Amino acid sequence: MRDLRDAARAFKGRPGFSVAAVLTLALGIGANTSIFSVVNALLLRDLPFRDPDRLVWVWSTRTDRDKAFFSIPNFIDTTEQNRTLEATAAYANWGANLLEGGEPERLRGIRLTADALRMLGVQAIRGRVFAHEDGQVDSARVVLLSHGLWKRRFGGDPSLVGRTLVLSGDSYSVVGILPPTFFIPGAGVDIVVPLVLEADPRRAERGSNFLRVLARLKPGVARQQAQADLAAITKRLAERYPEPNGKLTVPRVVFLHDEVVGGDRPVLLLLFGAVGLVLLIACANIASLLIARASTRAREMAIRAALGATRRQLARQLFAESLLLALLGGVLGLFLAWWGTDLLLALSPASLPRIGEVSIDARVLWFTLAGSLLSGLLSGIAPAVHGSRIDLNAQLRGKGAGVSASGGRTRNILVASQLGLSLVLLIGVGLFSKSYLQMRAVDTGFDPDRLLFARLSLPAARYSTPQSVRTFYDRLAPALAELPGVVSVGAASILPLSGMNARADFTIVGRPALTPQEVPAAQNRWVSPGYFRAMGIPIQKGREFDARDEARASPVVVIDETLARLQWPGTDPLGQHLRIDDAGGAAPRDVEIVGVAGNVRHFGLDEEPLATVYAPFYQVPPGALSFLANNLSLIVRTATEPGAMATAVRRAIGHADPEVPASAIRTAEQVLSTSLAVRRFDATVLGMFAAAAVLLCGLGLYTLVVFSIQQRAREVAIRIALGARPGRLLRSFVGQGLRLALAGSVLGLCGALVSVRLAAGLLFGVAATDAPTFVAAALFLAGVAALASYLPARRVTRIDPTVTLRSE
Repeated sequence: MRDLRDAARAFKGRPGFSVAAVLTLALGIGANTSIFSVVNALLLRDLPFRDPDRLVWVWSTRTDRDKAFFSIPNFIDTTEQNRTLEATAAYANWGANLLEGGEPERLRGIRLTADALRMLGVQAIRGRVFAHEDGQVDSARVVLLSHGLWKRRFGGDPSLVGRTLVLSGDSYSVVGILPPTFFIPGAGVDIVVPLVLEADPRRAERGSNFLRVLARLKPGVARQQAQADLAAITKRLAERYPEPNGKLTVPRVVFLHDEVVGGDRPVLLLLFGAVGLVLLIACANIASLLIARASTRAREMAIRAALGATRRQLARQLFAESLLLALLGGVLGLFLAWWGTDLLLALSPASLPRIGEVSIDARVLWFTLAGSLLSGLLSGIAPAVHGSRIDLNAQLRGKGAGVSASGGRTRNILVASQLGLSLVLLIGVGLFSKSYLQMRAVDTGFDPDRLLFARLSLPAARYSTPQSVRTFYDRLAPALAELPGVVSVGAASILPLSGMNARADFTIVGRPALTPQEVPAAQNRWVSPGYFRAMGIPIQKGREFDARDEARASPVVVIDETLARLQWPGTDPLGQHLRIDDAGGAAPRDVEIVGVAGNVRHFGLDEEPLATVYAPFYQVPPGALSFLANNLSLIVRTATEPGAMATAVRRAIGHADPEVPASAIRTAEQVLSTSLAVRRFDATVLGMFAAAAVLLCGLGLYTLVVFSIQQRAREVAIRIALGARPGRLLRSFVGQGLRLALAGSVLGLCGALVSVRLAAGLLFGVAATDAPTFVAAALFLAGVAALASYLPARRVTRIDPTVTLRSE
């Protein structure tokens, strides 16, 4: 404590130095704390379930996809036959229209097996969760509300529990409110209702795969054991039911925490590593400053040594000063972290899981303390060693050097290290920015300019036939087309880049029969006449749909170029017939190909176009009607700014049917922005870290040149008195900075060549060793070094040798 008090007194005499040092460390510690608060919430904090380390996610896998869902019969058989799972649960995405309490709203929800919440250990904050009886065929309809919906729509009314809500025309009793931390992977949840397997119309359809499966491992069972157990069950099911299960392969058992984090783990670890470099740069900066300061205190240290202080005591005193700076920087950094965390949350993509749980908790506080102590250690070792190594006799005679040669070398090494670490960050920013721009330039397959989307959910009670859906659309489409500024109108079951998926197996009529494993599949979309024109998707061959493609007409489809290339390479697919299993459980339909459309990227700009079959929704079979009615998406192309048309479009929908909620009214540019959100987040946050790093290393080089001029003032004055030109001296000091920049660039390029390979999987359209990016980053850093050296080096042109030598 005495050393810390002495350190505090020492800083009072140099407040400017102290403030600069504390701010530098606060920047590094605060940035690290901000990122760690996100890493803590997403990667380190346990899921809000009971015994989360035994919870797993089970993917069914097929020969044509590595992530597939379960059918009800396959789920039941897996539950009954396994030997490694303590309990299983299943759910399916679901939605309902809510009219009570305001404008019609489409609620996101799931149908969940009744025992699932008890398996997860979830408790309601009001009321109760589902009981086993709620999952029986003859049970009353009940619903659980999310905490967010309860607060947003009902103002947190505690009397809501026990009341009845009408959802899509059916009455449900509200039995409980879920906690704010409740979530289910892969689903946004406003409401939860029981999934009654025995009452589902698809209960006997082994080929109807729509269930997502969670499970709890038995105590002592490893994940690999469960996977082997389920693989044996899947093999038996494929042998016993070859037609629907012929494509099944080994299932994947994944810890639930890993499934939740998914592909976000590498990004978060990358950002955490990047911000760690910023802290190292800050520590090197402070160490360099402390070495310089120690050299100005050499006489003070000599006097203390003459009075009996040992070298260890001197080193301890100097180390205490760096520790005090780090602790003060940690306190200030914690306040900066609160602001920084809010900034990260504002920048973060909505797809990041559990982002609402990010906070400064006890673990984050301990991390801040540990980071502060580590910063004090890293920034204090070199100054303590050099500051305590003094020539006692020379200093007391007033002839001691201001700074030792080893101290100067150490400062040079520290500055070069800062430049090298900054170059690694600059190269990372360049690669990720270029990756973002490459993805931004990808051809989506449709024209996003002046395009507005809206998603409708038609009440099942009144839209239970294909004709009723067509009547609604035939009433709405002309009303939209008559709005001022509207160019064209269309509709589809799924929009590109919406994140939704629908696939259908198909065979080609006239070709040899295929085994179940060989049957291909394609993306399946139901679209209206005018869809391709409204979306700006070109028809490469044939025609698009029109009024002739009604329910009683011959079934037709339009395929995309990818499917045409795969199945009819070098030949014309027009007039060919497919037998496609898109009827929702009914017999496959024979359809004629009447057109070939351009490729569209359905799931992401970084994914290749997938084979797609478009069918006219006027010909939708009854088995597929429910999906279309629940997910009818409008496309409105305008001549003006599409966002300005949102109110008019919503009003037209309300006139067509006041009970139909319109959700997700967004422009195509907003949809594209959402698709790019993760890439934009990576590049933006890395850019902020790189900017901080460049600023710190620039300041470090600036202070090095300033100190060098101060230490060599007598030498410079003599050289000027002897006729040396100031410009030549200026180039000498600038050259010192550039030589350090060159050394730092060599270190940084070597470090970057190693580190960028670890991030290669996160890049798109750019090589991890992209030479132009490396060169541009190195040139930029050289420019910063030149500027940071030139600004202080101008002092040599203002040195008056007479004044300087007289003072000496």
